Amino acid sequence: MSAAQRQRRRMRRVVIVVPSIFTLANLFFGIWSIVLASQGEFYRASWWIVIAGVLDMMDGLTARMSKTGSRFGAELDSLTDLVSFGVAPAMLLYFLHFSSQGQFAWVFLYGFVVCVAMRLARYNLQAPSEDQHRGFTGLPSPAAGMTLATYYPFTQTAFFQGELASMPWNQILIFLVIAVSLAMVSNVQYARVPRIGVRSVRGVLGLATNLSVVAFGIWARDVFFFPLGITYLTYGMVRAAVLGILERGEENGELHAEATDLPFVIRDRQSGDPRPKREPPAQGG
Repeated sequence: MSAAQRQRRRMRRVVIVVPSIFTLANLFFGIWSIVLASQGEFYRASWWIVIAGVLDMMDGLTARMSKTGSRFGAELDSLTDLVSFGVAPAMLLYFLHFSSQGQFAWVFLYGFVVCVAMRLARYNLQAPSEDQHRGFTGLPSPAAGMTLATYYPFTQTAFFQGELASMPWNQILIFLVIAVSLAMVSNVQYARVPRIGVRSVRGVLGLATNLSVVAFGIWARDVFFFPLGITYLTYGMVRAAVLGILERGEENGELHAEATDLPFVIRDRQSGDPRPKREPPAQGG
């Protein structure tokens, strides 16, 4: 084996390890968030979950770009996501709010973690297809975890304290956890992050969208990310409801057409006009 070949093999090994480094860093920040939440540092705990989400995107991006994806990496990523976007947000909300709601309030958040685990297990079992490249079936667990995590920073903004503080947030938070949990295990389709490029209009729009999110995230992160998560959650549900209504209308139209479409006609021997053959009336009125 030549020196150049040995060098390429060493570089290949390094590249293979890079996605797993991002994954393990994701796990590190997820656990750190749990530790901070237990110490009452809710603001920092919230943002470490968001940082874990950024690292989760980076490990997938580097694996695709380097073509080093593996079954091991996929399983490690799912186990990490269960901690960073399941257990960590649940513990954050427990120490922040639900620990004062009764002895068994933690069971409610356990249900959220179960839905995260089910969402990840279903994703791992799905066969790769073209549809998976266009969207997700069910709310992605990182989006669910980051939406719940950014609730606390949003409550610390002047906008929240001046305009929204009087709303029944205890009930709203319970409803939000339920909605996020059900959205993860549903069949609702959610869009992926827009692809970035400069050679097509779609790629340029994707680049502009991503840059806008980053800019707003840096400029006004406390007031931006939680509404963004709620918008993404609601978008999928509203889209599914509208498409369901339209599909139901099409099905009803097809059924009506089938009911009025005659399988055959008979002709009156004298006039030659077609007329439907009538069935005898049913017995019993």
